Amino acid sequence: MGHERPRIGIGVLIFKNGKLLLSERLSSHAAGFYCGPGGHLEFGETPEECAARETLEETGMEIQNIRVVTLANIISKIAEDWHYIQINLSADWKSGEPENREPHKHAGWKWCDRGSLPAPLIFGIEETLKSMKTGDIWQGTIRL
Repeated sequence: MGHERPRIGIGVLIFKNGKLLLSERLSSHAAGFYCGPGGHLEFGETPEECAARETLEETGMEIQNIRVVTLANIISKIAEDWHYIQINLSADWKSGEPENREPHKHAGWKWCDRGSLPAPLIFGIEETLKSMKTGDIWQGTIRL
């Protein structure tokens, strides 16, 4: 990527009637992995504002009860050198039906039963789901 400093990534897990909204990624970053909406934190934006903005941009939906759940320091040398501070949040569905507004990045959104989530999940989702159960904010370093 050529960045001299880590970038800040935001990921959001959205729940509706006990189901989790996921999509298979198509873009080069983590292609083939399942994830929720997300993107990069913009200057002057809170993680919660970013989660709401990215969700609206990618799915056309509004969310509520947005809260930070995990924080990860992700350093990867798999395909290219990159370093992210990843903030994962959870939220509840508020309104709208999921639309695939970025078909070049996602295969399409679907509500998944928490007992049978698709695989593979993008790094951090399992830790986020565990943290939601315990109430503890998970934080750590993941080296890929």
